[in-house]
Amino acid sequence: MKYSYLVALTGSGGTVPPELGVVRRLVDRGHRVTVLAEESLAAEVTATGARLRSRAGAGFARDTVAEIDGERPDLVLASYFAFGAMVAAQARELPFMVLIPGIYPLPVEGGPPPGTGFGRADGPVGRWRDRVVGSMVQRRWDQELLPQLNALRADFGLERLAHYQDQVQLAHRQLVLSSAAFDFPAQRPNGVRCVGPILDDPFWTRDAEWVLPEGGDPLVLVSLSTTAQRQSECLQRIADALGRLPVRAIVTTGPAVDPADITAPVNVQVLAAAPHQELMRHASLVITHGGHGTLVKAFAADLPVVLLPHGRDHADNAARVRAHRAGITLSRTASPQQITAAVRRVLRTPAYYRAAAELGRVLRRDAMSDLLMNELEPSPDHPDPVFERIFPVREMES
Repeated sequence: MKYSYLVALTGSGGTVPPELGVVRRLVDRGHRVTVLAEESLAAEVTATGARLRSRAGAGFARDTVAEIDGERPDLVLASYFAFGAMVAAQARELPFMVLIPGIYPLPVEGGPPPGTGFGRADGPVGRWRDRVVGSMVQRRWDQELLPQLNALRADFGLERLAHYQDQVQLAHRQLVLSSAAFDFPAQRPNGVRCVGPILDDPFWTRDAEWVLPEGGDPLVLVSLSTTAQRQSECLQRIADALGRLPVRAIVTTGPAVDPADITAPVNVQVLAAAPHQELMRHASLVITHGGHGTLVKAFAADLPVVLLPHGRDHADNAARVRAHRAGITLSRTASPQQITAAVRRVLRTPAYYRAAAELGRVLRRDAMSDLLMNELEPSPDHPDPVFERIFPVREMES
């Protein structure tokens, strides 16, 4: 049976490839998929086989309502910050699910406050720390997001919410595009499902020109953010550090940095883009800012990492990498000498490789599983009462 999905996407960075990976999987199963996104994503959306509806900008909720009224999809899938699309679906009494391409980003019982980079609480002092800091984090996000969200909900005749995350909790499912084994154990809400990572490379890397460096020295892949986070100086220090080591290295700058801005030693190539999955088959180590997409690809290739967190969820991801002992974390301002020492230590320590391989085994298993599609498609083999409310009973389409 074929269904119609409306996918509302925000952002243009590392969250886009896994979200469009979901789109491509739905299209490959024969479903009708419309993607509501910025015009800048037109080529990437078209490559999945889905239909693109360009966002008007500030009117995300209105755009979603117009698409719902015109096409009447069976289900809305929304990016984590696509609050307008969630409000529109709720106002039109259409079920929606939320896509979360990373670790679960909301407060949970038994877990550290999101955005802090804390590890798991150890004893009563740690639990007190989590309660105090967690309440501060909650207030900050509510102050930033809640007034605008409640004003939007009022425009659509919906009741006010007490906290910003309540909008996400109204989803029929929150689909975490990661493996539970990567995150800390915690008591998550009933609608949260860890459905495995999407390991697809970005569309814009497919035609990238690159050559594997000659020689037998270990290959190091360097990849910081695809969006602008003032990472040029950090990339330069990493390149300088690798120039001191008997390694081959490829630095991919992404769209945010001109490769010409990085002065590379003779053993370091600096490229705008390259397919990371292919490169990782030859690599021995990955240096990264700690974005979830790069981390899960590295571990799925059994590679340990050196992290220099820049912001967003990077510190939280780094805390989990430390807990798994699958890499070393440095400050983003680390000197070339410090980076050189960390790379040398990881390359010479088998324990990091064993830990990365253990994570990789689980990540590959979940990535190749049916966990995601079992949540998105009703199936006699996987009965779920939620689908009785979400999907109408229809005759099999020819």
